[in-house]
Amino acid sequence: MSEHTVLVLREGTHGMAMSEYAAAIRERRPDDDVVLARTRDEERELIADADVVTGGGLGRDLLERADDLDLFAAISAGYEHLPLDDITARGAVVTNASGVHVPNMAEQVLGNLLVFARRLDEGWRRQQVPRWEHYQAGELKDSTVTVVGLGAIGQGIVARLEPFGVETVGVRYSPEKGAPTDEVVGFDGPGFEAALARTDYLVLACPLTDTTEGLVDDAAFGTLPPDAVLVNVARGGVVETDALLRALRKNELRGAALDVTDPEPLPEDHPLWAFENVHVTPHMAGSTPEYYERCADILARNLERVDETGDYAGLENAVAEPE
Repeated sequence: MSEHTVLVLREGTHGMAMSEYAAAIRERRPDDDVVLARTRDEERELIADADVVTGGGLGRDLLERADDLDLFAAISAGYEHLPLDDITARGAVVTNASGVHVPNMAEQVLGNLLVFARRLDEGWRRQQVPRWEHYQAGELKDSTVTVVGLGAIGQGIVARLEPFGVETVGVRYSPEKGAPTDEVVGFDGPGFEAALARTDYLVLACPLTDTTEGLVDDAAFGTLPPDAVLVNVARGGVVETDALLRALRKNELRGAALDVTDPEPLPEDHPLWAFENVHVTPHMAGSTPEYYERCADILARNLERVDETGDYAGLENAVAEPE
């Protein structure tokens, strides 16, 4: 097995403890030289000898010093912030952390669905009074859940919904590829509108693209049943905030669970805070104590493959490779 020099950059994501990430890599790759840069100067010095670099981002200033770079392992699922062309031009492969968020984000979505289905928030409000008074709750069973985005997170959500006896509709760019949902539709055409019209819970788990920006607008809220619930763990820009406010004020929506907003952070005086049927969390659905362990697993599996094949092609979670 060849020995790699792995540089762990000092900046992570979601408050990630990079020292713990480095320790997790060392545990899995004891024969590699795993070094943690704690300062900007250390990053600039250590990157010259590293064939593997991992962290939240890789700026062009550091990249220019990465003489031996073969692999940059991003610890975020998103990679739009990376200079991919510059990295691959140096002959290096880029991987991301797609999949590490699946359990925690899927559990957050499921939790929100159950809160609305069983009206747990109403129980919490009555406890504050306190008031022992019965109220009517519903069931998640037999409802229709439409999941927009069927990447790793979307599929994880669908898998966890299976035991609850719901009807699932998936929305993806290429519906002809099929999906683990009961039905799959595309973003274009009447299929999406028809799905919205019978949706009880609309779950957004898609990236923010030209297609999805402003996807949930006045027309979408007008098509959704008035007792539908919106759950957004994607990006705030997938929903038109003003349209959401209009739907809430007109009682055209039962409620919303928003882990992401537009704008973000949500200002203290923003009207969304005032709705009892809007549950806001501060973009933390991706937070998990297992984050760095899962990132280290991906990197370790990829380095094992490199050791076996002698090649960086075809790595797990590869998002960019040299031509």
